[in-house]
Amino acid sequence: FLGAGKPPMYGDYEAQRHWQEVTYNLPIRQWYFNTSDNDLMYWGLDYPPLTAYHSLMCAYVAKLINPDWIALHTSRGYESQPHKLFMRTTVFVADMLVYIPAVILYCFSLKETSTKKKASICALCILLYPGLILIDHGHFQYPLSLGFALWAVLCLSYDWDLLGSLAFCLALNYKQMELYHSLPFFCYLLGKCFKKGLKGKGLVLLTKIAGTVVLSFAGCWLPFCTDMEQIMQVLRRLFPIDRGLFEACMFSSPPPCCKLANIWCSLSVLIKIKNIVAPQTQLKFSFAVTFLSLLPVCIKLTVQPSLRGFKFALVSCALSFFLFSFQVHEKSILLVSLPVCLIINEIPFMATWFLLVSTFSMLPLLLKDGLLLPYAVTSLAFLSVCVASFAIFEKTSAEDLQLKPFSFSLKGYVSWVKSFPKIVKSLFLLSVTLMAVLSLMSATVNPPQRLPDLFPLSVSLVSCLHFILFLVYFNVVILWDSKNSRSQKKL
Repeated sequence: FLGAGKPPMYGDYEAQRHWQEVTYNLPIRQWYFNTSDNDLMYWGLDYPPLTAYHSLMCAYVAKLINPDWIALHTSRGYESQPHKLFMRTTVFVADMLVYIPAVILYCFSLKETSTKKKASICALCILLYPGLILIDHGHFQYPLSLGFALWAVLCLSYDWDLLGSLAFCLALNYKQMELYHSLPFFCYLLGKCFKKGLKGKGLVLLTKIAGTVVLSFAGCWLPFCTDMEQIMQVLRRLFPIDRGLFEACMFSSPPPCCKLANIWCSLSVLIKIKNIVAPQTQLKFSFAVTFLSLLPVCIKLTVQPSLRGFKFALVSCALSFFLFSFQVHEKSILLVSLPVCLIINEIPFMATWFLLVSTFSMLPLLLKDGLLLPYAVTSLAFLSVCVASFAIFEKTSAEDLQLKPFSFSLKGYVSWVKSFPKIVKSLFLLSVTLMAVLSLMSATVNPPQRLPDLFPLSVSLVSCLHFILFLVYFNVVILWDSKNSRSQKKL
């Protein structure tokens, strides 16, 4: 794992172990505060309370097996094969209890997967998504927030709105990055309430949902509500505004480069945003751009709430957050990838393409983790299964890509629609070839001395360009979707 045997920080594996050490040995009121026993500069807790509770549960099990694993201070940087096995097992158990059952039940609940074989294929493709495998088991993260979010989507698909609200609150209280999905959940449920009428059943539903949210947050935050300073300290840890628009790059030599495939890091190559704009101004500007980029989709979802629109809105809004919001991490692309996985049966070609690009966008991080071989194997396996299962190259027409309503609004529709599949296939093959070449060069070729960050920068820029085009695509699909699409198909 990344950082093994490399003091002083040892890597993300050590972060998860250290949180177990802190939560087990210190009282709750000290978990998020800097003390002599809790150095926040050494992997201080910076996730919501539910993450801390999960670390505490793992710590109790670790204590039973070997107390040295979580001994205060003396366990720092602890590395042994039994402990690695224990930590890997905790991730696998989290997968088995939360994420994997949600994927399987979701796929078998889809109307489009009418047979068990189709549902199984859909579940297999989602579970083989390389990005999540590499981050959860290679970079060492837990899939619980994404698992809870998926349970929330599953509940809403059955109109279990209160259970869905509870599940999403759990996701949000596990990792604050679930804010990427919050607006589609809010707009979809609010739209359902409007549709039922705010003077009758809609008001009752809205009240129940609001009560569920309040009680869920109260249950998670209750131990920290002893005084306002506790609450504010946790919030300061969750939202470190002083860090600026994006994290300092892991590459120290010029030119300034960033490993993150979003707009601000890409622009920083040309414009030194962090040097010329104050942090507070950066925050306000990124908030404004993010809000404006997702506003049309949110309005459409509120006015015309539908489960299909909700799932596509999850993709579009999460991608807007990734591209434009404040303090984004490269792993945050998984928050976009999860809803893309949920629509892989509807637009298999574009979903497969996006999921490959999302994995490629994390290449600098994966190479730093020593995950080149797993990256190559899982990506090829995922692409092979998708091609074999969905026959993606046969589903590249405007209708297959959900672009037919949009195409009717364009002049000269007949002239270009015939060549559309060939154009899309050519772009896909060009994209995959470019990603393969850059991956190979990043791993095997030494960059020029004058351009030491050439390959990470190229990966980020290429990925960012892809994501911008995907954002346009998903917004077009959502905004041009209408109740008249079926009649247009008949015509």
